[in-house]
Amino acid sequence: MSSFAIRTEGLGKKYRRGLQAETYKTARDAIMSLVRRPLGRGSARLVDDPWFWALQDVSFEVDEGTVLGVIGPNGAGKTTLLKLLSRVTTPTAGYAEFRGRVGTLLEVGTGFHLELTGRENIKLNGAILGMSRRQINSRLDEIVSFAEVADFIDTPVKRYSSGMFMRLAFSVAAHLEPDILIVDEVLAVGDAAFQKKCLGKLGDVGAEGRTVVFVSHNMSAVNQLCSRAIVLDKGRLLLDGEPGATIDSYLTRFAGATAETRFEPDHSSPASLVSLTTCTTDASKCTISCENGVGDWCRPM
Repeated sequence: MSSFAIRTEGLGKKYRRGLQAETYKTARDAIMSLVRRPLGRGSARLVDDPWFWALQDVSFEVDEGTVLGVIGPNGAGKTTLLKLLSRVTTPTAGYAEFRGRVGTLLEVGTGFHLELTGRENIKLNGAILGMSRRQINSRLDEIVSFAEVADFIDTPVKRYSSGMFMRLAFSVAAHLEPDILIVDEVLAVGDAAFQKKCLGKLGDVGAEGRTVVFVSHNMSAVNQLCSRAIVLDKGRLLLDGEPGATIDSYLTRFAGATAETRFEPDHSSPASLVSLTTCTTDASKCTISCENGVGDWCRPM
């Protein structure tokens, strides 16, 4: 028997583009519209097909314990895929099935009630996941400590800053131990220290044997955390494989894509950056050597 955690088959989502909101009609307007339609005097916007596929014919299977990275250019369908996996919206075609409890962090504020306090929202999310009161209370202190919001945990979350909101939302999603954790690119809200903390926690979740689906434009994080990566483009599954090779193929295929890695100076570390080599798709290259100890991380060879 297959040990999959997530399986999709022909998954697709179609949206209507440019649909204008219908205005309220009186009984007289409704009767007149019925008269106009047979005479060909209906709305002109119905002539052109406004439908488009945000995601189309996506099929893959994720084994239990896999950390899956989802990458692709803007508008590729990554967030639509996560919304379908999280059951925020229903598919137009195909299906997705899961084994286990699913925890999601799609955007700041998802799953939180603005009028409730941080503590109440933690308990609410735990109850939604099917956890008992004892299980939730046993993790409460750890969640609050990780989020660094202890002084405001009994304050309604509508008064939180976006950073506080995101920290608590991520902490709740990661510490309530869902079998499948789905995380969109929301870590950009936090500062560098908390981003590093979140990525470390995602690594711990994967090491515990739970399944993670992680969307990011940070190729370094995807390569470091994920055991597998897929590439979406124009709503379709383009590449699927080992993270390093998949990221290289993605960056080569999309000429405008760039990868970014940041080195934070740490003078207590014996490590140093000696040289940096960048290669372009046409095989030309440029080597930048750190001569004379220029920069915080550069030391003489």
